[in-house]
Amino acid sequence: MADEYPNAPGAFLKACRLRLDPTSFGFITGRRRTPGLRREEVAQLANISPTWYTWLEQGRGGAPSKEVLNRIASGLRLTAPEREHLFILAFGHPPENHFRGPDIITPRLQRVLDAMTDSPAIIKTVTWDVIAWNRAAAAVLTDYGALPREKRNILRLMFSDSRARSIQKEWENVASVVVNAFRADIARAGRSRETEQLIAELSLASPEFAALWRRNDVAGHAEGVKHLRHPHLQDIALEFSTFIVDGRPDLTMMIFNPADDESQQRIRQWLDAHPAV
Repeated sequence: MADEYPNAPGAFLKACRLRLDPTSFGFITGRRRTPGLRREEVAQLANISPTWYTWLEQGRGGAPSKEVLNRIASGLRLTAPEREHLFILAFGHPPENHFRGPDIITPRLQRVLDAMTDSPAIIKTVTWDVIAWNRAAAAVLTDYGALPREKRNILRLMFSDSRARSIQKEWENVASVVVNAFRADIARAGRSRETEQLIAELSLASPEFAALWRRNDVAGHAEGVKHLRHPHLQDIALEFSTFIVDGRPDLTMMIFNPADDESQQRIRQWLDAHPAV
């Protein structure tokens, strides 16, 4: 993209400032030949040189630093998707730090989870904290609502909870994939104090995690098949797919669809027989 349109970041910034209302930023409008913010006003909001900002829009003066681009994005009040787009135009990749910590999803997104009655579905953060789930997930995977908030973490459950371990028919393989995918997630999001604390905690509590972490392997976790030895449902198979939540690259939705008719029937019968679950 950069070879086809070398000044794509400047053109995008210009388009953003021209559609903004100066009065909402505290500037007196008066007579203006063009709509939107002036270049010197953007420079003032971002605390940078007006000349340098002009050069940036014109494609001169070299590439901006990430810090400066962040200040410009904040000054222009860019949305998260707009900021991500700006960074892709300027550097060829999104901002390094998508991490936002624990959060609460919207009621609309929760309704999406709840609509999948036979398919367990969860929302997890980049540190693999489960922050939302549906009824099928509570019955088939883990009753997250019965756990303290800090325990609702897939890695903590994987390496410290005996039930979570026993339910996995291929625990060693699953654990390896989870650790490798977690490494990829925090690399994209940017290491933080919370991720460092989680890694240190798991390494101290579980020699198996520590050994997997030292291997330094990376893997994706977009889709696959999970085989469970469930205490109530016996052996079931689930096909899982993962999706980034639009506008929230720090959140991932995981959907576990029954991989065969028998697994689906067992899940449905259990949920029908236990409406309080």
